[in-house]
Amino acid sequence: MTPRDASDDSRWSDLERPPLNAPALRRALVKDGGHGGLYCDVDVVQRTGSTNSDLVALANAGDAEEGAVLVAEEQTSARGRLDRQWTAPARSGLFFSVLLKPAQVPVERWGWLPLLTGVAVATGLSRAAGVDTALKWPNDLLVTVGGEERKAGGILAERAGDDGVVMGVGINVTLKEEELPVPGAGSLALAGAVSTDRDPLLRAVLRSLEDWYGRWRAAAGDPAVSGLQETYAAGCATLGRVVRAELPGDRSIVGEAVAVDGDGRLVIATAEGVQEPVGAGDIVHLRPA
Repeated sequence: MTPRDASDDSRWSDLERPPLNAPALRRALVKDGGHGGLYCDVDVVQRTGSTNSDLVALANAGDAEEGAVLVAEEQTSARGRLDRQWTAPARSGLFFSVLLKPAQVPVERWGWLPLLTGVAVATGLSRAAGVDTALKWPNDLLVTVGGEERKAGGILAERAGDDGVVMGVGINVTLKEEELPVPGAGSLALAGAVSTDRDPLLRAVLRSLEDWYGRWRAAAGDPAVSGLQETYAAGCATLGRVVRAELPGDRSIVGEAVAVDGDGRLVIATAEGVQEPVGAGDIVHLRPA
């Protein structure tokens, strides 16, 4: 048996959900002692409140470099956008955060990082899990279960100091119907994934993130030159739909989502003929694509 990071014998209590192989992940992802690739370290912990909170704290204290990856087998205080809480059984998904420091990119283009991460996650999972995925603007990963569109993952970006952003990702992998946290949730298993082995899934997602981040950074964050804007639009399930945008200040607008602009904002065409860009808010799909 391959040695694994071990601190809890009960990790093997559910044989359908084996633990991640941390040493193998490091060998696969950390190149040349942390040089020559994005990732400088991959740390797997058994349980924590939030990988994002932990990695932000490490970055703020100067104890984490760009490319640090923190993975948890279980999160007890996981957060989504707007500080929404969610939970999942241990080892039932991929829960991880990555520290990025895009010094070569103007700060005004950093808003593309959640969309870039979404493209990377969707691309990696499509290859490794064989599941058709779609993106709901700005940060949800959708899969199809029994002909119904369901959320199987989400992304949370948090600033870390003056020069960093921590990208947090949560993906439901093996959750069964009775384990879903809310109606409308899904998982890769329920969507018919050809593989739910989390080790190759995580490697595929992180390699995809490294690839897309490298392209975007090389283009100084230009979403058109890097191909990010076109790729995101092609995989975005929100475009072409009638949506309701619930905005800060108890304001909402309804219209057709017609584009994602150069700043990563969702452009909504209202019945009054106005095209309004939305940079933050909850989006509700009102009509199937």
